[in-house]
Amino acid sequence: MSKNKASVLLVGCGRMGRALLEGWRASRLVMDNFWIVEPNKKTRSKIHIANTVSSLIDLPVDFIPKLIILAVKPQIIENILEDYNRFSHSSIFLSVIAGKTISWFTSRLGSTTSIVRAMPNIPSVVRRGITVACGNAALDSDGYALCTNLLEAVGAVTWIEEEQLLDSVTAVSGSGPAYVFLLTESLARAGHAAGLPADLAERLARVTVAGAGEILSHSGDSATALRQHVTSPGGTTAAALAVLMDTQNGLEVMLTRAVAAATTRSRELSLD
Repeated sequence: MSKNKASVLLVGCGRMGRALLEGWRASRLVMDNFWIVEPNKKTRSKIHIANTVSSLIDLPVDFIPKLIILAVKPQIIENILEDYNRFSHSSIFLSVIAGKTISWFTSRLGSTTSIVRAMPNIPSVVRRGITVACGNAALDSDGYALCTNLLEAVGAVTWIEEEQLLDSVTAVSGSGPAYVFLLTESLARAGHAAGLPADLAERLARVTVAGAGEILSHSGDSATALRQHVTSPGGTTAAALAVLMDTQNGLEVMLTRAVAAATTRSRELSLD
């Protein structure tokens, strides 16, 4: 990359791999030492980067990546990780694969291999993502800096020491964009049910949610304070919030259940 001259290999260019790749492109990172391994021909045809191959054996024989980013499905990594064992003493392995713990990787690559487990989210594609990462004891300061530099190109980065927190991270920020998209869908349908033309209701919901997100991003106020700013006592917003903030069936109750379900599922995946 332009800042660190490190060689980087991206393994898998599906949903998350593509989000990271598009974020790096938008950030104008130089990819002279960047290669992609993507076995799916259809997916590979959409990448438009010359240094893209279908398998590890197609890489240049003298290419030794400093950082290997693993972004394939959990069942695929189980079949291919052994092929990458030859890099275990020279490369940092950064995994964005759900359910695969650091100990799972060290049991196959060795305890001296530098391993990072990270959870970025889909807004990385527009450089508005957030990634939470956790590294093992073998990760040194240079490796930490390299991973941070690459991940910061697509959004905010937070490092944690307790790996088990990544299950809850997955439930909040990893799955979170889907919750926001569902909110937008539901708001549009509610507007249509209230008499608005469907296309107008959808536009109002979409632009409103996006605009509110921008306010959250740029304001120093808390979400609670921002909500209070737009809520007049006895007004229309207050009437709506009385429903949404119901202590038995309100939005917070439902989201708490949803995040708990996603956290439980993330833990289950790590046991499969």
